Amino acid sequence: MRNITIACVGRLKEAWLRDACAEYAKRLGGFCRLSIVEVEEERFPDKPSAAQIEAGLKAEGIKLISKAGGGDYRVALCIEGKGMSSTQLAAHLDNLAVFGQGDVIFFIGGSWGLSEQVKASADLCLSMSAMTFPHQLARLMILEQIYRALQITSGGKYHK
Repeated sequence: MRNITIACVGRLKEAWLRDACAEYAKRLGGFCRLSIVEVEEERFPDKPSAAQIEAGLKAEGIKLISKAGGGDYRVALCIEGKGMSSTQLAAHLDNLAVFGQGDVIFFIGGSWGLSEQVKASADLCLSMSAMTFPHQLARLMILEQIYRALQITSGGKYHK
């Protein structure tokens, strides 16, 4: 069974987000071993300078990268990444598994995004949309898309 890890900055603050993520984590249990790993968010001043943002992102990035295993296929979720449809993501994840790279880690940054180091370490930079979403909502969205992708490849009826 494949391992899928979601490594993210910060904790979910809203109960409805925690409940929704828990529901998708439960659903994914039949398809993979899912781990959601949270790393501590760096503290930024109210109006951080570019240097403060860069230093904070670098610190968060080091923590995120440390959660990846040596053989993990790394996916950085960032707005400038490649866009994929749900079926394209399903085919991509399926191809990884077929060619022996079934263990995947998805990196989700905090409110300031991901460091350049995380993006550079990634095998794939993936954009979920050209729109900007809160990083906490991104966790729910990628869980749903992973579930949808695994349903597609297994011939399930979830994707219409």
